[in-house]
Amino acid sequence: MLITRASEYAILSLIVISKVDSPMDSETLSKELAISKSFLAKILQALAKKGILKSFKGVNGGFLLDMKPSQIAMLDVMSAVEGKAPAVFECSPSLADCPSEKANLCSIWPFLNKLQGKIDLFLSELTLSDILE
Repeated sequence: MLITRASEYAILSLIVISKVDSPMDSETLSKELAISKSFLAKILQALAKKGILKSFKGVNGGFLLDMKPSQIAMLDVMSAVEGKAPAVFECSPSLADCPSEKANLCSIWPFLNKLQGKIDLFLSELTLSDILE
């Protein structure tokens, strides 16, 4: 599946966080978005680990964007929270790497591979700034 709940919540979180001037904690954000706090905390940590968010500890801790919205590509956001690039289909990017013995018989692979390339390009060019407009 291309856009999972984790990707959706990551994007929604970034939209909210982009509008604040001081760090927003996961509890406040989870209430505002009606998302499980524990699930959201994992998402926010993944985004911080990839340098998309900056994490602040302590009483006034929370998260802020660590990049300008125009620098935050949706492909990077989705890859950060999913642990891999988002995929239209679960298939190898090349026929030579296909674990199936029937790779040469697969007539749909060229179409799906081309589609994946277009989606990857679109998501790499689509930024948080585009979504905020």
